[in-house]
Amino acid sequence: MNFVVLSSSRGTTFQAVLDRMADGSLTAKCLGLVTDKDDRGCIKKAKSAGLPVVIVEREHGQDRETYNKRLDKAISKLGKVDAIAALGWMFILTPWFVQKWAGRIVNVHPALLPKHPGAHGIEETLNAGDSESGMTIHIIDEGVDTGKILVQKSCTIEEDDTEETLKDRIQALEKEWYPKVLQMIETGEIILPVS
Repeated sequence: MNFVVLSSSRGTTFQAVLDRMADGSLTAKCLGLVTDKDDRGCIKKAKSAGLPVVIVEREHGQDRETYNKRLDKAISKLGKVDAIAALGWMFILTPWFVQKWAGRIVNVHPALLPKHPGAHGIEETLNAGDSESGMTIHIIDEGVDTGKILVQKSCTIEEDDTEETLKDRIQALEKEWYPKVLQMIETGEIILPVS
């Protein structure tokens, strides 16, 4: 299974994926990284692993669909892509892009969906007084964090938790499980496209 990483972040979970590829527990092949700016932390991690990096900058005044078509072209140029691993991609993808890659964009969200979708999952979980949180690995569809759930793992919320301490525990789950989900796709335990 060939995948491309789509990231606009530091690449914390991306590094866990690279580590599992290096130790042989993830045998899927990463064809490269597509990102939006040359100062993203994920770039250094991709280059250290010897992976191609494509930067698709957002042009001033460009509409989202045109930008997503440029992203699609960059992804497709990297080879025969079976899946897109969205790892800290902080922009909502357009319906055109989601339909083009339907059932093949794997995302991770720092909350137990369907509770607390969107950009502030950890903050909202704490504000709601929930007793547990966790992470959800799911397929991106045209809604915001509404796609089919592949794996969910939870952790207890401690009384003295802050956004930072809870985020650390959730990220530990993401780092453990995102590479495992990619391997499940590789072995056919999860069949793409997921509908």
